[in-house]
Amino acid sequence: MKHTIIIAGIVLASLFTSCQEDYLDTPAQSSLDESVIFSSVTLASGAIDGIKIPFAETNSYRGRFLPYYGLNSDLEWNNASTSAGDTAELQNYGVIPTNTIMNTTNNAWQQMYAGIERANICIRGLRLYGNPKPGTDLGYLLGEAITLRAIYYADLVKAWGDVPYRFEPVTNATIYQAKVSRDIIYKQLLTDLAEAATLVPWPNETTATNSVERINKAFVKALRARIAMAAGGFQQYPDGIRKSNDPALSTANMYSLALTECREVIASGKAHLEPSFETFWRNYNKEVITAGGESLWELPFADGRGRMLYSFAVKHTSSDQFTAQPRGGSAGPLPFVFYDYNQKDTRRDVTCVPYKYGTAVNGVAKQELGSLNTWYFGKYRYEWMTRKVVSDNDDGVNKVYMRYAEVLLLAAEAANELEGVAAAKPYLKEIRNRAFAAADRPLNVDAYLAAINSKDDMFNALVKENEYEFTGEMERKQALIRWNLLAKNLDLAKTKMKALQTRTGDYANVPSTLFYKYDPTPDAKGNPLTTLIIYGLNRGETTSPGADYTAWTWVALDDAKIASLYKTGVNPDNRQFWPIWQVFLDSSNGLLKNDYNY
Repeated sequence: MKHTIIIAGIVLASLFTSCQEDYLDTPAQSSLDESVIFSSVTLASGAIDGIKIPFAETNSYRGRFLPYYGLNSDLEWNNASTSAGDTAELQNYGVIPTNTIMNTTNNAWQQMYAGIERANICIRGLRLYGNPKPGTDLGYLLGEAITLRAIYYADLVKAWGDVPYRFEPVTNATIYQAKVSRDIIYKQLLTDLAEAATLVPWPNETTATNSVERINKAFVKALRARIAMAAGGFQQYPDGIRKSNDPALSTANMYSLALTECREVIASGKAHLEPSFETFWRNYNKEVITAGGESLWELPFADGRGRMLYSFAVKHTSSDQFTAQPRGGSAGPLPFVFYDYNQKDTRRDVTCVPYKYGTAVNGVAKQELGSLNTWYFGKYRYEWMTRKVVSDNDDGVNKVYMRYAEVLLLAAEAANELEGVAAAKPYLKEIRNRAFAAADRPLNVDAYLAAINSKDDMFNALVKENEYEFTGEMERKQALIRWNLLAKNLDLAKTKMKALQTRTGDYANVPSTLFYKYDPTPDAKGNPLTTLIIYGLNRGETTSPGADYTAWTWVALDDAKIASLYKTGVNPDNRQFWPIWQVFLDSSNGLLKNDYNY
């Protein structure tokens, strides 16, 4: 059963009296003395659970940050990106501070700072009253609180760049604060996570770390590596796109730190790739939360909260045999992504889905082909769940925040930069071994790796491997930023779509007609003739496979759709971050401002 966040009412009332409408409000004084709460494992556990509540608020991660941040990239986009309006502009780099979706006092910015304030109160209380030593329950709770705060801050910096620094509970003197350089925050997070790693056990070493909904050492170290790589890479500063000027955050220092952390996770044996890419994603949709596998930590949603499938699943047009929630399909892979994969790569058909479920008849829906314009993320599927979603607004499926595959690819990238190609190859080999069947590995693993002979070749291979591995997880945008490839690769994506539209260049042998029929084998719910058998998706499949197949034109990819990847007249490199929303500028006593010509 999934872990549901439950907080003793007395702790919630005592520490977090109000879910402040503005993070600048001073929190109410505790009605129960902190010395009582943070010297008790039970009460302190309830307080730590309270840190997680802002993740699931309507305008926080649940309904704003997760559905919108990360789109559009060179792999992923809003399937309605040609639509005008504030939702599209959140994703097409045209957003402004008065965006109506975000310009509210309870949106993701505020919720992140609410979570940080809760974490700050817990961290202070545990340090003062809990004697939180390594190996103790209160020590674990301190490590968990520190890490949860780091998650909120990592996402704040990822979305907004420079932000206010709040690592102590708010006081009357600190109600209003200006932004600080994100470099200061990066250094604080790296220091904090180093401490947290001494306090939390490895996966499955304690009851708490048996679940990926709780913090464990493998995740702490992996998160520290991810943040270090971001800190050591390119990004937009107020004075331009560059790497940090702080010597402590040099590429050499940050990549060395990341490589050490990744290698310690790898050497621990406490996490591993699942044997099959498809098995991992099936288990994710089945809500398997056992720690020690590929998922390192998941943002936990109760069954009645969270919108991962609601937003990103293969589209279901109506209530049907798999879901009572007619949702999914708000975003998907760019049309060329499927064709970038090697045909033998087992990740392709899991990641890229060309069909939706149509309107149900007598409660049963069939898969239906759409257009080349619109693909869906196959990593998220109602049809792979073990329970049926009945909520109108939420599906309750967790967000996989980080998985072991990223550890391997970060290790490969850092090793390539610091030690050379040979040091990177074992990590890339492990990823590709999982992606290809044994019979296909001599060509697609061994020969592929043997042909990579320079640092640049390896870097380019890793950029591609991140595409094959992570499309649909909305981590690509931050990676493009730190590689200084955001605008370049978005333009390349437009070029690829144009070539696919005209069937030229690398896409000259992509068929323009698909052929389909329905499989008589019953689907997972026992209904026959609902699952498509498709011929013509693979390059070169141009001849009808038989009279029992129906032809389907596969050419709709129009110029307006291609152009919608980012807003006309905008340079994405000048819009790497969202603006601070106007409501927070107005309530900051003049201390907050936007950079980047917003």
